[in-house]
Amino acid sequence: MSRWTERDIPDQTGRTAVVTGANSGIGFHTALELARAAARVLVSSRDESKGEEAIRRIEAEVPQAEVELGVLDLADLGSVRRFADAFRDDHGSLDVLVNNAGVMAVPQRRTTADGFELQLGTNHLGHFALTGLLLPALLARAGSRVVTVSSTAHRMGRMRFDDIQGERGYRPWRAYGQSKLANLLFAFELDRLASSSELDLLSVAAHPGLAATNLQTAGPRLGSFDLSARIGAGIVRPFRQPAERGALPSLYAATAPEVVGGSFYGPDGPGQARGYPTLVAPSRRALEEEPARRLWEVSEELTGVDFDL
Repeated sequence: MSRWTERDIPDQTGRTAVVTGANSGIGFHTALELARAAARVLVSSRDESKGEEAIRRIEAEVPQAEVELGVLDLADLGSVRRFADAFRDDHGSLDVLVNNAGVMAVPQRRTTADGFELQLGTNHLGHFALTGLLLPALLARAGSRVVTVSSTAHRMGRMRFDDIQGERGYRPWRAYGQSKLANLLFAFELDRLASSSELDLLSVAAHPGLAATNLQTAGPRLGSFDLSARIGAGIVRPFRQPAERGALPSLYAATAPEVVGGSFYGPDGPGQARGYPTLVAPSRRALEEEPARRLWEVSEELTGVDFDL
């Protein structure tokens, strides 16, 4: 794994991948490198025009790329269902699903189209529903993988099941930490369930470290005042690595032959802020099975998506 880069990605000919939030940042570079390795890549984007621009950029770098656009708004379960239905109709099977899209530190409490707190709804519940709806396509391929992108911010997360939607007390970073912890609880519980059911499916997690994307500013700017976005971006800017480097843990988790289910990958540098992909340890809370089972039940109830395992 030492100094693993995109040049080490195995040939992906004949494989199909879906990358959420692939119009920019880490998602874009994940999709780009999968396409460069000859995978057929479905670029999902909430904004159709931005998704089309991302495809043009990929095709400019990789003229032979097999890429297509799927409009997907993870903050709208109707959009998630339409995306999954269209994928199953057009493709039938899926080798790699990279649950990458997300929002961060939205200043004021906002809700999704279905009434969920925006960060939990987008970062976790939207991806939970998408994975469940695409599960038949994933199980149609041997050795399929689900890569869920979390963050070191999961360490400050707590699952507040008595107020999981932040209705009684919303704090931007607390809600973000909870959503990123939920990502890991989901990824590890999915792998446990797949393993106990003897399914040929790996569920793993990754985090990009501190990467130069618009995530640090896009979330705060959903509020009425973007001073926190400007301050936050200024503080972290000297420590960030390029988005293409931040995509490496996701690419490693999605393609490296030695990856095992239930593992977590991130940068190998100080504080896991930057560097090359390596196996990293999640927080103790992320490994607890009882909260993971409870979150799974809550997620099925809220989304109406039942995983048939």
